[in-house]
Amino acid sequence: MGGINVTLHSEFIIVGVPGLQEHYTALFIVFLILLLATFLDNLLIVVLFTLDHRLHTPMYFFLWNLAVIDVLLTVTIIPKLLKVISGHDRTISFSNCFAQMYFFMSFTAVEVLLIAVMAYDRYVAVVKPLHYNIIINTKVCITMISSVWLLGFLAPLTSVVLASTLPYCGSNLILHIICDYPTVMSLACGNVSAQLNFALSVAMVVIYIPFLFVMWSYYRIVWSVIKMKTVESRKKAFSMCFSHMTVVFLYYVSCSVVYIGMRVESIPPDARIFIGAVYYFLTPLVNPIIYSLRNEKIKAAIHRYFGIQAPFQHNTKNVVNRSL
Repeated sequence: MGGINVTLHSEFIIVGVPGLQEHYTALFIVFLILLLATFLDNLLIVVLFTLDHRLHTPMYFFLWNLAVIDVLLTVTIIPKLLKVISGHDRTISFSNCFAQMYFFMSFTAVEVLLIAVMAYDRYVAVVKPLHYNIIINTKVCITMISSVWLLGFLAPLTSVVLASTLPYCGSNLILHIICDYPTVMSLACGNVSAQLNFALSVAMVVIYIPFLFVMWSYYRIVWSVIKMKTVESRKKAFSMCFSHMTVVFLYYVSCSVVYIGMRVESIPPDARIFIGAVYYFLTPLVNPIIYSLRNEKIKAAIHRYFGIQAPFQHNTKNVVNRSL
């Protein structure tokens, strides 16, 4: 360090939610319930796809991958968070911190890209139903999913590796609930503007290119739905598209705000945590509800294998069902 007397830390301390420390017992219960609900909802989709050969189609293959990602994303964040807010262990080693950061960013990137792939699947199913089995065949599915996972894991690699090589001095307190990239980078010594700009550029490419593609896909879907002959078909299709777009909007907007916040130092820690929590916790919880548990074949599989009546019962036309 050029002879400058500084203390380099070997571990971080995750503070949690600074303004809610007196409510940590209640938060622990809430996050534990959230962990169990998210894990069980998505695990149910994974098990059903594995057991039921009727679900071995491209659409359910994409839903299975989404459920797997949400399970991995949840177990990457919440178990350590529960330790933090319980006061059991707030410290985290450098290696574990950057591992959590990398896997969290990777799973997030995979999910962003997968949502775009699912939008394309819905576009083909609604706009080109007669060519669906030709366009979305097994080879295409495997290629798209492999590309999604590969790109998702490559996208944050350089940013995290560069961050892990920086010296960290001064405070080692992470004012967040996870090893969040912008928050950890704020603890690094020296000027890290170049690293932040690079990470922000990669994040914007990963976020906004898929987002624009999703918007284009839904535009084509809505235009095709408008041309449907019956009012009932249009109503049900619009209802389903609105539910999907609500999740997509919350996910992409919150994700964008988090990374744009890297350049806005005036955002307080509690606000950063709240914004991040939308796509840390909300989307993995509601994804199986919006995308899967409202689906007639999924509900039938739940009843067939577990003997229970699935929630969110309503009849849906085949063309809408295929476009989930």
